[in-house]
Amino acid sequence: MLFNSFEFIFLFLPVVWIVYHFLIRKNFPRTAFSFLVLASLFFYGYWSMAYLTLLMASILVNFAIGKVLQKFPRKHILVTGIVFNLLIIIYYKYSNFFIENVNLFVENKLSLLNLFLPLGISFFTFQQITYLCDIFSGKLKNSQFLNYVLYLTFFPHLLAGPITHYLQMVPQFEKSKTTNYISDKMLAAGWAIFIIGLFKKVVLADHISPISDVLFTNATATSMTFADAWVGTFAYAFQIYYDFSGYSDMAIGLALMFGIELPLNFYSPYKSANIIEFWRCWHMTLSKFLRDYLYIPLGGSRTGGTRRYLNLMIVMLLGGLWHGAGWNFIIWGGLHGTYLIINHAFQRGFKFAGSDRSATIRTGLFTAVTFVAVCVAWVFFRAPNLLSATHILSTALGGKSLSMHFMVLKSAVSINHAPLFAVLIFITWCLPNVSQIFQYQDFNKEVQKVRFYFDQSSPYLMAMGVSVLFFFSVVFLSRVSPFLYFQF
Repeated sequence: MLFNSFEFIFLFLPVVWIVYHFLIRKNFPRTAFSFLVLASLFFYGYWSMAYLTLLMASILVNFAIGKVLQKFPRKHILVTGIVFNLLIIIYYKYSNFFIENVNLFVENKLSLLNLFLPLGISFFTFQQITYLCDIFSGKLKNSQFLNYVLYLTFFPHLLAGPITHYLQMVPQFEKSKTTNYISDKMLAAGWAIFIIGLFKKVVLADHISPISDVLFTNATATSMTFADAWVGTFAYAFQIYYDFSGYSDMAIGLALMFGIELPLNFYSPYKSANIIEFWRCWHMTLSKFLRDYLYIPLGGSRTGGTRRYLNLMIVMLLGGLWHGAGWNFIIWGGLHGTYLIINHAFQRGFKFAGSDRSATIRTGLFTAVTFVAVCVAWVFFRAPNLLSATHILSTALGGKSLSMHFMVLKSAVSINHAPLFAVLIFITWCLPNVSQIFQYQDFNKEVQKVRFYFDQSSPYLMAMGVSVLFFFSVVFLSRVSPFLYFQF
């Protein structure tokens, strides 16, 4: 079931919300939790019962390992649990990738496995790794099975994050036992944030996706022009931006409607003036997971410059492979690893000084360079194969004189796509993000004030604005498309 579908918005969400809040208000918290677990399992199993079976098997095994760890906090037990979780991902996500590469070097070709990729497998597997690590480190002393299942299956973050910790989520659910209600401000903020995210997905991301699809579907066409390459690349950059930003907003909004604050996962990454800042703002919980459970255990920055750069490259290559089983994703990760190494070396070697005006100009220039670098990497991320990616980039970077490039690009953009790109550019770089609008700063920060950016004194203006966004979102719901991060 998709957040951006009629059955979710007009059937599943209102029924689940009404029943859950009724049980909470009647002081039946355990019954409410059980109902929310069943609703979340239905939400997940709506795609396929095979998905649900794997999810429940993974939960049962990890909870059992966690109980053993609580009694016997031994490193080999933790390693066993981590290996179990990684093997699940490797089997479902990378088996055919390994077979395809082996077949390049053997005469007797191996048959590909008939596997399905369970939705959200990386997210709920990573969360269970954090659970086992928190037990081993002594942060988590005890856990109950119902709370554990609720923590993992809570439907707003089940399919595409954010990645959370048990101790971030469960105490918030437990709090409802004593409060018996969810504040009106939290509910209003949740609904408004959900609608903003819905608008980003169905109106912005899905509306620009056909432009990028044309480029990447015909990536090897000899008729591709300079304008085709750049317009299609920028289109995909905006598509994935608003697709993932929309999902992140919708997840936060839905959770707030149930009295739960999720950690931020997206904070205007295209406004970043360097690639380090970009990764602090894009998929923030994944970046934190890779830092805490991979980069730091490898030695982080404590082992000196060269080893630090090697650690960065290892993390980004594995991060690229996490996004997909293909050499395109590995190259994408390698590019970002290279960007990060250059960025760190640049910061160590250069110190800037000057007036506020020169600093503003410099920041703007660095932001533009960072955005273009990210877009170049997106080509490998989106292209169906390496040949397609290299053809797009070679077309974008050469072949005609600069004056001819400019004339063709100006014509293509002004006639066909300029208005849409202008709107996206304005929203991306000129407007505040959801966190800034609603003062939703981070996890465990109460949303005490719900303010609207254009008129802080008028809740009616906020209601009108959200209603307009909801109207246009519903109009565009006729074309239901999955979120891009569902496949990772």
